[in-house]
Parts: sequence; C-alpha cells; structure tokens
Amino acid sequence: MFKDCFFTELIFLNKNDIFKRALILAVPMMIQNGITNAVGLVDNVMVGSQGTEAITAVSIVGQLIFVFNLAVFGGLSGPGIYGAQYYGQKNTKGFQSTVRIKHWIGFSVLVLGLVLFIVGKEFLIGLYLKGESSEIDPALTMELAKQYLNIMLWGLPPFVITQVYAGSLRETGASFKPMIAGVISVAADVVGNNLLIYGKLGFPRLGVRGAAIATVIARVIEAVIVIAWAFAARKKHTFLIGIYKTMLIPKKTAGEILKKSVPIFLNEFLWAGGIAALTQCYSLRGLDIIAGLNISNALCNLLNVVFIALGNAVGILIGQTLGASRYEQAKSDAFRLMWFTGGISAALTVILVCVSGAFPNLYDTSELVRGYAKNFIVITALFFPLQGFLNALYFTLRSGGKTLVTFLFDSVFSWVVSVPAALLLCNLTTLPILVIYAVIQALDFIKVTVGYTLIRKGVWISNIVGEK
Repeated sequence: MFKDCFFTELIFLNKNDIFKRALILAVPMMIQNGITNAVGLVDNVMVGSQGTEAITAVSIVGQLIFVFNLAVFGGLSGPGIYGAQYYGQKNTKGFQSTVRIKHWIGFSVLVLGLVLFIVGKEFLIGLYLKGESSEIDPALTMELAKQYLNIMLWGLPPFVITQVYAGSLRETGASFKPMIAGVISVAADVVGNNLLIYGKLGFPRLGVRGAAIATVIARVIEAVIVIAWAFAARKKHTFLIGIYKTMLIPKKTAGEILKKSVPIFLNEFLWAGGIAALTQCYSLRGLDIIAGLNISNALCNLLNVVFIALGNAVGILIGQTLGASRYEQAKSDAFRLMWFTGGISAALTVILVCVSGAFPNLYDTSELVRGYAKNFIVITALFFPLQGFLNALYFTLRSGGKTLVTFLFDSVFSWVVSVPAALLLCNLTTLPILVIYAVIQALDFIKVTVGYTLIRKGVWISNIVGEK
C-alpha cells in the first residue's frame, strides 16, 4: 500500500512539475506587466481627472501605440521561437544569431512606425472622431491626442531595445531581471505623473503632456537597467559575450528565421490593427463609446497580463521541449497548460465582475460613459476563460514554428470575420452597442474549436532547429 501511494504521489508531482515551471517563468512576467499596467491604470485615472476629452484622446493614441507595440512583439517573436529551441539545444551561436536578427527587425519596425505616426497622425486620430457626441468636443480631443502622440514617439526607441533584451533573457528562463527593471521604471512613471500632470512641487501643470513625458522617462530608465544588468552578468548570459563583434547573420540561418518571422510579424500587426479597427467601428455609435471602452480596457488589461504571461511561458517551455526532441512530453504538457491557463482565467472573471460597478466612478466623466464602462467590463470578464485558453492554444501552435497556421488562425480571422461583422452590425442594424460587443467576443469560439482540433492532431509538433 505504501509503495502504491508513493508512486501515485510521485506521478502527481511529475505531472504538476510543468505547472510549477510555467508559474516560475510566468509570475515575474505577470508582476512586471501587471505593475506596468497598474501604472497605466493610475495614469488613466489621473488623466481621467482632466475631463472626457482627455480620456478619449489618450485612448485613441493608446490604440495606435498598441498596434506599434504588437508589431514589435510580432517581429521579435519569430526569432524568439528559434531562441527558445536553440537554448533547449544548448546552441549558443544559434541563439546569438536570433539576438542579432532581433536588432535588425526591431530597428526596421521602429523606423517604419515613426514615419507613419509623424506623417499620418492627424488622419489616424481622425478615424476615431467620426461618431457623434453631445458631451465631447472633437476639436479639443484632436489637439490633446496630437500633443500626447508627439511626446510618446520619443519613448518608442527605448521600448524596442528593451523588448530585444528582455525577450532574449526570458528565452533563457531569466525573467526576473526584466521584472525588476519594469518595477523601477513604473515607480519613476508614478512619480513623474504626479509631478507633471498636476504640477506638484513646483513642476509645470502639463495634463496629458505630463503623462506622456513621464512615460517616456520611464521607458528610458527601463531600457538602461535591462541592458546594464544583462551585461553585468554576461558570464552567466554567455550569449552576450561578443554579441556586437558582428551584426551579420549566416545567410541560411537568417533565411530560416525570417521565413518563420514574417508571418508572425504580419499576424501581430494585422491582429492589433484589427483590434484598432473594431474600436473604430464601435466609435461610429458615438464618442462616448470610446471613453467607456478606455475605462474598461484600463481595468481589464491589468488582469489579462495573467493569461498573457502564461501564454508566453507556454510558448517558451513547449519550444524548449521541442528543441530537445521530446515530442510526446511537449504534446502532453501543451494540453495540461491550456486547461490550467483557462482555469486561472475563470478566477479573474469573478474579480472583474465584482469591481465593475465601483471602478468607473474614479473617473470625472458622465454617467453615460460610466454605464458603458461598467457593462464593457462585465462582458469582457465573462469571456476571460475563453481568452485564456485561446492564448495558450495560440502559443502552443507557434512554439513548433507553425507561423502560417497562426497567421490564418489569428489575424486573418480578425479581418475576415470579426471586423466585417462589427462593421455590418454597427452600420446596418439597430442592435445596442453592448450586444454587438458581446457578439464579436463570442466569435472567438470558432477559433478555439479550430485551434483545439489542430492541437489534437499534432500538426504543430516540430523541432525547427534540427538535431544537435
């Protein structure tokens, strides 16, 4: 009996080891991103005290910056897939190639983003100001949005370099250092916001411009800490030794990585663009909708870092296992991690629903906007378990290098199904905006069904870096 119990317990511990590894990797990312989003939440509330136009302006620019951030994330994720597998294979030269190509991709996205924002900012902001509102001044909103965006552009270069280094460190399992850097930068952002938004301690009262300046300063601090700390420990992070002796990448390696990277870049860029397009569709029903969505997103983004971090951990862990050619273990771990992430996300639903009524009251805005915000929070919360499961499913597919599949699965779905559905419902029906919002969220059940089928068939299982 004792022997049976012993082996039963041993099997239980072995099965749950993947959960521990996922949490060890994901929790620092949750803390870093959670604190960052918490500061974003504080920023949002502080800006909210400046009036509904300020809320709407920051929300619009936030959507545009979100597309850029996802483009960077997508561009770096392709090399990241190879990085995780090279690390699992203990191939330092291969890992260095992924870090170098991240620099090239990050720089290219940065230049394109800056050009697009500088040349087309008025047009891009104007896309969200077509709806009607009796309480929001479109001209003032446009002016505030332009002021905010002009300053935020200075924060894009340090953001890009931070993502290059932080992502590379995480692929080796070192997610603690980026977390600490994020915590310090967040503290700087909180202090800067208090001083510059309200003009405390003799500083000028700058409103939304103050919020943007504080964010840029925080980005610079984070980049400096991550880079300095990584190089200070380069004996541990051996891939950094000689990393800048050359920025050339072997042609064959570069071709293979780019072949996988381009679909991911397009996917993240188009997916983020799809989210922005959905928001633009909703704005056709009124500018108050944008303000309500901004309040809802500020809170929901604080909690969705949990399943996003778990999804990243899933991709890294499964990628390392595939790189070591342990295919059956990878498939078994993938299923357990998907259900694990979905279960944790269900707990987040309860939290969001409980605070949905009180949170909008922190904003100096109309009762109409607060009502929209409350209902958007509840609807988003109800779909959190679906999003958690879907996020883990997506990173599992991508960990095996099936980037074309994830491209079709994610961004193509957004532009072929979600965006046209929102456009038709907003323009050709009299359905309330909250019903439309719920319908669009529910369309993701289609993605889960297709994705889960692909996972079961094992089409994603692949060692893309080959045998050592």
